[in-house]
Amino acid sequence: MRSLTRILLFALLLAGFNAQAQSPDLLHSILNQLSQHTAVRARFTQLRQSPALTQAQTSSGQLLFVTGHGMLWQVQQPYPDTLALTGTRTVRIEADGRMQAMHSERGVSQISQMLQGMLTGQLDTVTRQFEVHADGSTAQWSLHFTPKPSRMAQVLRGIQLDGGVYLQRIRISMQDGTQTDIQMTDTHDAGPLSALEKHALGLP
Repeated sequence: MRSLTRILLFALLLAGFNAQAQSPDLLHSILNQLSQHTAVRARFTQLRQSPALTQAQTSSGQLLFVTGHGMLWQVQQPYPDTLALTGTRTVRIEADGRMQAMHSERGVSQISQMLQGMLTGQLDTVTRQFEVHADGSTAQWSLHFTPKPSRMAQVLRGIQLDGGVYLQRIRISMQDGTQTDIQMTDTHDAGPLSALEKHALGLP
């Protein structure tokens, strides 16, 4: 389920939030603001609560997002774990730089199909699956994603994104009662990428 959470996050980032919204003017302004940053680094803290867990799980680390190419999700605490998510694959990066493909889990295949649609410009794939409501202002905004009736809706209850100049917070609610809250700090333009980062995201 944690892999699905990361892929849901990546799907929304990669989509550029290209979905029909109840507040199209505000949404358009938010998109213009976010699109100024094509490669971003940030620190994250993730809190995950589930009815199946006796206590909440907390993790923290760094992420790198490059528009049109993917995201590196590097957990540093409580144990190191690095994933690369692109439109075609999800791989775990070992300490020596080797990459290991990850197997799909419940819901991942459908998210992957949605990613493929967005990568090829078929944005109707997104609008078919999500209702989006935007509120606030460009200085401080919220986007609420609610899945339309579908297989995805059987797994995902909804997603809320909050931000300003950059995306600041993601809250994901699953139908099984699992709640994931990801807060991002120290967000800034990425600057030059390392050779490993380029290789992981398929960049020359």
